[in-house]
Amino acid sequence: MSNAPRTAFVVAIDGPSGSGKSTVSRRVAAALGLAYLDTGAMYRAATWWCLERGVPLTAGPAVAAEVAALPLVMGVDPVSPSVHVGGVDVGEAIRRSEISAAVSAVATNLAVRAELGRLQRAAIAAEADAGSFSGGRGIVAEGRDITTVVAPDADVRLLLTASEDARLARRARDVHGTDDAAAVHATRDEVLRRDADDSTVVEFQVAADGVVTVDSSELDLDQTVRAVLDVIGQVAGRTV
Repeated sequence: MSNAPRTAFVVAIDGPSGSGKSTVSRRVAAALGLAYLDTGAMYRAATWWCLERGVPLTAGPAVAAEVAALPLVMGVDPVSPSVHVGGVDVGEAIRRSEISAAVSAVATNLAVRAELGRLQRAAIAAEADAGSFSGGRGIVAEGRDITTVVAPDADVRLLLTASEDARLARRARDVHGTDDAAAVHATRDEVLRRDADDSTVVEFQVAADGVVTVDSSELDLDQTVRAVLDVIGQVAGRTV
């Protein structure tokens, strides 16, 4: 019997707001029997926690201190991922517009990024364990700096992107249930301002060396999932 350490298969997916990376990553993880980590939800959870605790998000050191003690538990089942903070299920609360409007203030805090990055790396490493959710098979992790900062040594690294119009329409449908002109206008600031703010601390709109770009502008969800699975298969040298 080999004593070689178990090696988990890690897929890292970056992308801007509205690129579809969360839904696509969940579908890909489920198809491959892997765990799923939504790192953006971690920043949202940290934002929710600070607001609940009455900590001004502009108070950088105070926010960092709260996040260092954040009682966060991430459920990594791609079929039903969950987010709990202090035993409270915040999965719906962190998707509210007030969190979307505030999360960049937390996500651009470098001390917060360092702490959550540490937690993200730990979550990825944990999936190499036979007793983990994936049984040691691995994980799909998605966010804004996964391919470059959190998991630069992932087996497969992708940048999932789409045109501005496509991203705005998708986010409008997610938030408002329609992509008519009014819904797109209402969503524009959230999507474009968050991307502009977050791009001051991390690059997630241009693929780094070794990162494969998948442009989903003209693809539906099923086609995008298939395109990502095809890339994974090509890079990994196996059919998936």
